[in-house]
Amino acid sequence: MDRFLIRGGKKLQGVVQISGSKNAALPILVATLLTDGKCVLHRVPNLRDVRTTLKILEYLGKKISYQKNTVTIEANGQLKNNLPYELVKQMRASFWVAGPLLARFKEAEIPLPGGCAIGVRPVDIHLKGFEKLGATCETKAGDVVIRAKKLTPAKIVLRFPSVGATQNLLMCACLIDGETVLENVAKEPEIDDVVAFLNKMGADIHSDDKGRLIVRGVKALHGAEHTVVADRIETGSYALAAAATRGEVTLEGCVPEHNAILWDDLQEAGFKLDIGKDFVRVHAYDGEIKPLRVRTAPYPGFATDLQAPWMTLMTLCNGTAEVDEDIFENRFMHAPELVRMGAQISTEKSLARITGVKELSAAHVQSSDLRGGFALVMAGLCAKGETEVERVYHIDRGYERLEEKLTELGADIRRYNPDKDEF
Repeated sequence: MDRFLIRGGKKLQGVVQISGSKNAALPILVATLLTDGKCVLHRVPNLRDVRTTLKILEYLGKKISYQKNTVTIEANGQLKNNLPYELVKQMRASFWVAGPLLARFKEAEIPLPGGCAIGVRPVDIHLKGFEKLGATCETKAGDVVIRAKKLTPAKIVLRFPSVGATQNLLMCACLIDGETVLENVAKEPEIDDVVAFLNKMGADIHSDDKGRLIVRGVKALHGAEHTVVADRIETGSYALAAAATRGEVTLEGCVPEHNAILWDDLQEAGFKLDIGKDFVRVHAYDGEIKPLRVRTAPYPGFATDLQAPWMTLMTLCNGTAEVDEDIFENRFMHAPELVRMGAQISTEKSLARITGVKELSAAHVQSSDLRGGFALVMAGLCAKGETEVERVYHIDRGYERLEEKLTELGADIRRYNPDKDEF
């Protein structure tokens, strides 16, 4: 399997172009199942999860063309309403096809999903929502079978503002005659982008002053063209990498307001930022990094997807920092690997305490999940010596052209496969 070899100690310098959002692109791709019309999507990042989603769409009966970050999706015969485990096990977002397939066929059979090992992330919120819409849900031999004689609109209050459940139920409700109201929904910018695309397809969705999503069902949706919003997690990740290496990097093509909490925290930690309409510049800073306590929370709170890279930054702070992980119960798996690189981190349940060190040291480490993998790459960029990061397939799920972008910023990083390439 591929690995990254990183020779650290270089400050990142220059400009990085932010890619389209993975977390918006995936549900938008899935939403094309709601129509037989032609859909053209721009700024779709070339990621492992995106390629898996396109394979799923092809299996279900779509014709796909993907060139230079533009995906064209058209009908290619009758759609299927079931998926094999071999496709679903590769990522949890594969379960999102349940909503569109249920809306169109009144039946969907989907294996329970796989993905990063950062927590159970149950699909019960999705299933209870489908039941509110008139479906029955039954688990058989690892598959979830969802059926409905007739789907009916409903008021659904999510027990937790799940991003996946919000998107799945939104897509299903688009084709249900009547008005469906979703409460306690996720408010991430990616949700807004999915809603924008669905409305371009002819859906009737809006939010009210209470933050509820109101869906008035229509008989059919048509094709549409859409450009995916910038990836706020990639934006934050590169900003943190610039800060940790004490470099100066401009993030172009981003939406700064989507990371407002992170910018506040970085500035409180001592870093100077220039924030424009579609760019953020992280200035070089050689002073002491102030330790902070952050708590992950649903948007607009501190993003759980930035918790691991933030922890890497805090390993270099002057004092003791703390991280409360309130979203996923198993998202500190990168911490022991950072300790191997000289970090001082102790964890207890959802709390991590990080006592800053003067510098990190190179080590052989392995990523266990997507964002934790980036945190280890960040650590390798900061550490003296040569760091080897295994299992980079996790990282490939969410960062487009990572080693190329970092190389353009002056990093010494290369990808290699010990079974194929010379060391």
